[in-house]
Amino acid sequence: MTAPLTLHWFLPTSGDSRGLVGAGQGVPHDLTTGLADTLGDSVRDRFRPPTLDYLADVARTAEKLGFEGVLTPTGTFCEDAWLTTAALVRETTRLKFLVAFRPGVVNPVLAAQMAATYQRISDGRLMLNVVTGGEPKEQARFGDLAPKDERYARTDEFLEVVRGTWSQAPYDFEGTHYRAEGALVSGGIDPVPPVYFGGSSAAAGPVAARHADVYLTWGEPPDQVAEKVAWVRDLAAAQGRTMRFGLRVHTLSRDTSEDAWRHAQWLLDGLDPATVEAAQAAQARSESTGQQRMSALRRSGASYSSAHDLEVHPGLWSGVGLVRGGAGTSLVGSHEEVADLVEAYHRAGIDELVLSGYPHVEEAYWFAEGVVPHLRRRGLLGAAAGAAPALAPA
Repeated sequence: MTAPLTLHWFLPTSGDSRGLVGAGQGVPHDLTTGLADTLGDSVRDRFRPPTLDYLADVARTAEKLGFEGVLTPTGTFCEDAWLTTAALVRETTRLKFLVAFRPGVVNPVLAAQMAATYQRISDGRLMLNVVTGGEPKEQARFGDLAPKDERYARTDEFLEVVRGTWSQAPYDFEGTHYRAEGALVSGGIDPVPPVYFGGSSAAAGPVAARHADVYLTWGEPPDQVAEKVAWVRDLAAAQGRTMRFGLRVHTLSRDTSEDAWRHAQWLLDGLDPATVEAAQAAQARSESTGQQRMSALRRSGASYSSAHDLEVHPGLWSGVGLVRGGAGTSLVGSHEEVADLVEAYHRAGIDELVLSGYPHVEEAYWFAEGVVPHLRRRGLLGAAAGAAPALAPA
């Protein structure tokens, strides 16, 4: 059995809704909520823009419910992760921020300095999610035209420079993609933030093995996740390293299985078919191996009238990925059934969960109040995971 689970939540910096929000890597920029016109204005107008006030509500909810941190995505489909989370530091007290960023669009010494500054102003609450990037159009918006394997080679050098700047200053480096002379950050960095890293391609694994503290993967069925964990773990062992493993997945749990699947059906019925078609066409053009694996989970069906048509493993629903790029599956079922699936992922080697659900305030409560007690009774959580802070005596 692996170590106790750590639970994280998600900041919806592309907006939120009671329905499924079309966003994420590879999805056309003009696809926002994806809600069908047939639902009427009363539903479509429930889109929640990613204002600082709303994101602060999500962050404070995650903190109150005992989540360790919140993942903030990166890309032109959402708000900038560095600026948004820095603004939220003063809205929270202990919540950590898993800031996603792209190595190809920032200098590594500057990134090392930004991280050091962030640690000081947040009292050490930064975690770094390195996103190499897998969508040519998205990369091109930043002026990055490098092919995929070259991007991973560049990320390898990038992380060498970042870690060298933190630990070996003044640090010199000369590689194919970067050069640094006497690199350092004022005041050093304390603590060094953990590095989260994802990637399913052959080029991604060795980079993760050399640099990642936590390897992230999307919500494929547990047996596929176990294979990926074993692959990266073996690569890391060859480097004399160990790491933790995280799962990025959505959640939809209710008091009964019937209630959960009824809501999944409501989400499916609420999608605009034209939005689904455009999102699927864009994802089919993706060169991201992870996105291809997500899309492959749904290839057996040509049309979907029932939510269960999109159940790719018992309790694992791929409906989110109809309009959302990237993480496209959700845990669906009663609280106990979702806990069963979480336990299966834990047996597959998963140590951390990065969860989300629509809308993000309400679904955080469903998981924390419904699923977490089952996980705690099974001994799957550490002392602090999923535990709300104790109230001071009156």
